[in-house]
Amino acid sequence: MEEERSVQMLEEELSREKEELYTATQWQLMWRKFRKHKLAIMGLVMLLILYTLGIFCEFFAVYDPAKRDTNYIYVPPQRIHFIDESGKFHLRPFVYGLKQESDPITWRRIYVEDKSVKYPIYFFVKGDKYRLWNLIECDRHFIGTKEGYLFLFGTDESGRDLFSRTIYGTRISLFTGLVGVFFSFVIGCILGGISGYYGGTTDIIIQRIIEFLISLPSIPLWMSLAAAMPKNWSPLKVYFLITIILSLIGWCNLARVVRGKLLELRELDFVTAARLAGANDWDIIVKHLLPNFSSYLIVNITLAIPGMILGETALSFLGIGLRPPIISWGVLLKNAQNINTIALQPWLLIPGIFIVITVLAFNFLGDGLRDAADPYR
Repeated sequence: MEEERSVQMLEEELSREKEELYTATQWQLMWRKFRKHKLAIMGLVMLLILYTLGIFCEFFAVYDPAKRDTNYIYVPPQRIHFIDESGKFHLRPFVYGLKQESDPITWRRIYVEDKSVKYPIYFFVKGDKYRLWNLIECDRHFIGTKEGYLFLFGTDESGRDLFSRTIYGTRISLFTGLVGVFFSFVIGCILGGISGYYGGTTDIIIQRIIEFLISLPSIPLWMSLAAAMPKNWSPLKVYFLITIILSLIGWCNLARVVRGKLLELRELDFVTAARLAGANDWDIIVKHLLPNFSSYLIVNITLAIPGMILGETALSFLGIGLRPPIISWGVLLKNAQNINTIALQPWLLIPGIFIVITVLAFNFLGDGLRDAADPYR
């Protein structure tokens, strides 16, 4: 009897799952399949963490990113300890103090742990004052020490904490490209939709414009735009304006895909029914045609953002993008341009690890969305 009852319960559960599957909406089916993509979920979690760090970078940073201390130049990342030199375990983690010495061969200044001094690490500790989002004045930091220094990623050539600067750079690097992606997405959808829906002369004109814009080399164009901007503008203002200008010519590939999709869909029955119901051309394009491949558009946005991040990083690294005192991952990597720096201070490459993690997370998320876009497959 128990076996029959368990079999019956299993059959009821399977029939309930089938019923939910048949009655689910398109978005529900996409979510069911997306949840099964482990790498996509991992990428989504990583992006949520990174964007949280960027939004609340003042709180998560240990120190003011502009704070300098010439007594601690090129300090390597400090190790966090739970066990002291006597073998005693401490529930609260701590770091040892730093002692400056000279290398007997190269006479280079080096730092070693001073095991006679311990600095416990606290959460929600008081530290340098800051204005959260330039509105709320605070002095609480997520992590820090009440005495001494905590250099989780080491320091740079001016004695500034690299961990705090990397966290501050997260905000600029992750959010700057969103403006360009938004403009490119809107323009690509509209012009691609017009080109594919109307065809004829309109299609020919738009496609010739796209071919001309694609032929323009991006880096020389960026350099010329940067040189043409007023000299009294701040680096961030110049970068935002150039990003918007380049986004006005970065919509071409998306517009071509949208055009091809609309050429395929415009003759289907639901479009004819919309025309007979009195819908105008704009409503047909925006409310009926574009939503039919919205899953592709979502994936396109997901994969376009890391392209913007890599573009900002490359241009800032070359010195034609963002410039100090603005802090971004590309600006931080500019300090690691020579071989000596990489050989002697490899921790200056840590912002590059954040770039790799971000790009991989976006690609994993894009792959998951691409698979979920066809939930019946």
